[in-house]
Amino acid sequence: MQNIFKGLGIALITPFTENGEVDYQSLKKLVEYQIENGADFLCILATTGEAPCLTREEKNKITTLVKEVNRGRVKILKYCGGNNTRAVVEEIQTTDWTGIDGILSICPYYNKPSQEGLYQHFKAIAEASPLPVVLYNVPGRTGVNMKAETTCRLARDFKNIVAVKEASGSLEQVDEIIKNKPDNFDVISGDDALTFSMVASGAAGVISVIGNALPKEFSRMIRLEFNGEYEPARKIHHMFTELYSLLFVDGNPAGCKALLNDMGFINNVLRLPLVPTTIKTKERMGEILKELRI
Repeated sequence: MQNIFKGLGIALITPFTENGEVDYQSLKKLVEYQIENGADFLCILATTGEAPCLTREEKNKITTLVKEVNRGRVKILKYCGGNNTRAVVEEIQTTDWTGIDGILSICPYYNKPSQEGLYQHFKAIAEASPLPVVLYNVPGRTGVNMKAETTCRLARDFKNIVAVKEASGSLEQVDEIIKNKPDNFDVISGDDALTFSMVASGAAGVISVIGNALPKEFSRMIRLEFNGEYEPARKIHHMFTELYSLLFVDGNPAGCKALLNDMGFINNVLRLPLVPTTIKTKERMGEILKELRI
């Protein structure tokens, strides 16, 4: 089983109306915009999509809508994870995965399992999954780092574990995974700011936050790198340097939603406990957006 999630993946946001309900009309427009402007696959109902604050009914409606708008044009990676292994396995076994191409599953958070615990968790998920599995390592959110040796062990032992969304922030760990991984397994960047460096080191792409707003520009950077054209790719990367930090300074997806609001796509609304980015941050991102458009 080969990894099919390559290039620019979008960590899809969930737009809300002014009164806090899911804004399905804006979501339709946003998905269409991303597909038309270079997205290679969509990653739905994960962190950037504020999934912890969505009901099961809302998640089902969002899944149906994305599939209908997509019409099979790009691959869809859907999040299914948690810190209760049995519950995640049960969700996988009872979900209708029609129209979905893969499962993104995070390292268990809060429990802080050992490396053997991480291995056994993902072993259970791989054995239950009818689809390719992409591991998600983000120690800044989970409190535990899945080491390169554990990632590669999983990749070797389970053919349907096809990639890792690596957001440890360690290029050394990325290099170690790429050096020791089997051929059918890929590393996907989970950090926009490190994507240029990770792709240059051999990563297969990114699951991007900034791609929600600027898919054409970000996908061009990745494609240039794939073609070995590093200098023009580097110039695009440097255009985004300040924006990378501003997008996350007040939490994710607050920065991305502020940017999309300036572009006229969505209301600047999040669900508690998340709140919109500060006025100062929003104004500076608006200035950068104007400069990028010029």
